[in-house]
Amino acid sequence: MKRQNRPLCVQADLTVLLDDRHEQSDMAREQLNRFADLTKRPGHIHTYRMTPMSLWNAAAAGMKPEAVIEALDAFSSYELPLQAVSAIRKLGDRYGKLMLQHTSDGRLLLLGEESLLAMLEEKPSVASALLPAQEEGRRLVKPEARGVMKQELIRLGYPVLDLAGYRHGEALDVELRATTAAGRPFRLRDYQERAVNLFYREGQADGGSGVLVLPCGAGKTIIGIAALARMRCDTLILTSNVTSVNQWKAELLDKTSLREEQIGTYAASAKQVRPVTIATYQILTSRRQKSDEYAHMRLFSERNWGLIVYDEVHLLPAPVFRMTADLQATRRLGLTATLVREDGREQDVFSLIGPKRFDLPWKTLETRRWIASLTCTEIRLPLAHGEAEAYVAADEKAKIRIAGENGDKAEVVRALLERHPGKPALVIGQYLTQLHRLGDELNAPVLTGELSHEERSVLYSRFKTGEIPVLVVSKVANFAVDLPEAAVAIQVSGSYGSRQEEAQRIGRVLRPKAGDNEAWFYTVVTQGTKETDYAGRRQLFLLEQGYRYELADWAELRGKLLAEDAANRGAAL
Repeated sequence: MKRQNRPLCVQADLTVLLDDRHEQSDMAREQLNRFADLTKRPGHIHTYRMTPMSLWNAAAAGMKPEAVIEALDAFSSYELPLQAVSAIRKLGDRYGKLMLQHTSDGRLLLLGEESLLAMLEEKPSVASALLPAQEEGRRLVKPEARGVMKQELIRLGYPVLDLAGYRHGEALDVELRATTAAGRPFRLRDYQERAVNLFYREGQADGGSGVLVLPCGAGKTIIGIAALARMRCDTLILTSNVTSVNQWKAELLDKTSLREEQIGTYAASAKQVRPVTIATYQILTSRRQKSDEYAHMRLFSERNWGLIVYDEVHLLPAPVFRMTADLQATRRLGLTATLVREDGREQDVFSLIGPKRFDLPWKTLETRRWIASLTCTEIRLPLAHGEAEAYVAADEKAKIRIAGENGDKAEVVRALLERHPGKPALVIGQYLTQLHRLGDELNAPVLTGELSHEERSVLYSRFKTGEIPVLVVSKVANFAVDLPEAAVAIQVSGSYGSRQEEAQRIGRVLRPKAGDNEAWFYTVVTQGTKETDYAGRRQLFLLEQGYRYELADWAELRGKLLAEDAANRGAAL
């Protein structure tokens, strides 16, 4: 039954429609982001979906099912469907129905209602993790099966509240500096302090594991370092690439009391195991042949680690998941700009690393000027002359590449760079042939995986100093690259519909800027091809964060830019 004009329509299947034109849409979106995922956005009607994972993350953050129902009811134009209300209560209440605890003599117990335990232990995957002894509402769990048990139960629809605690690990004398090694005053921002507190939870049994979600440029590395200093224990830090390894080490030396000899780097060029060790996912999962063991996984047992930090946790590879299942007695911190995983393994992150403990909206940081004010624009142009025939004749995969490598995109890139003179710019793409061609046309260096880590570091350094005004980069620059000066990013091609990649690429220009603190992100898309569909999917995460993509037709925009250029020349005369 219609009640009054409000922005939401909640459907029985847990789908929620948001009318983006409504004056209360921003307030409704802010609530929805706490317990639902944006799935599509045709025009002004944006579609959200409440899933078990989204409701369990909300429950872990303290938002109970009744609070979800109240939030929906406050913004819904219609009475909530009874089926939806019932499903929200049923799913939301499942978080905490099962608990893991240790007895005083060190045995591991699974606690819950007897009827639920009896039903679950009929599943072979659960029964194999249990010991024979049984009591009403209690089951003994094999100590080594703590992680596997959590994985299996969440797959069956019952996330476990793990209160079995952690070992402290080897003690480490470390503290944050009040003044950095470089001589600058240093203290945590208020949200960074809050994120660490929510992770640690004052040493409570359910504290010490979980994921913190913050935008690129918000200082996730600083939060990881602050957690390490709070725990004061030997720490293993896992990250995405060698550049990030070096950045972590530099920040640790600059902002903590740790000395050089206390920090080890574990990558292809050096394999040092020290009280704080920084390694790449790549080295951990490297092996000569597929049939070989992962020899470097022994790093997990090389020291008595008290904390493992998973940087860019959304990239965590499957073999590291398997090892993490055996490390549930060690505190675990995940850091990411987006919990979106294109492989759908969010459940494994939840059960093995921990639930989402903190999620800071990107727009909140922009309002406070902790990150740059961002303008996003999608520019559409037709296929270059002569490429349309090849596109029609190609198979689906080839069509995507032809659209991505549209030769006329070079003209768009040049015009956009001219629109922002003096602003450090990145041109980002998927295809190496396209990137090298653009590098030649723009007289700009090209940074790809073909370069050694040393060569990449030199280019990053020259870009930061302003010696290189434009840098053409491949997907190797998607993650954990600190380019604080970049103010313009132009995306010429991407990985299909990857929301994760879009968020990471935008993150390259979000770090705060001196002066106007502005940044621009352009995505150049071939009109009338699958690329437009993929662009829409890539943008979902940013729309969820409150950003808007202006849609521009290249022919119209080119005319506007030419008029602006003529006006500027006239003013100069």
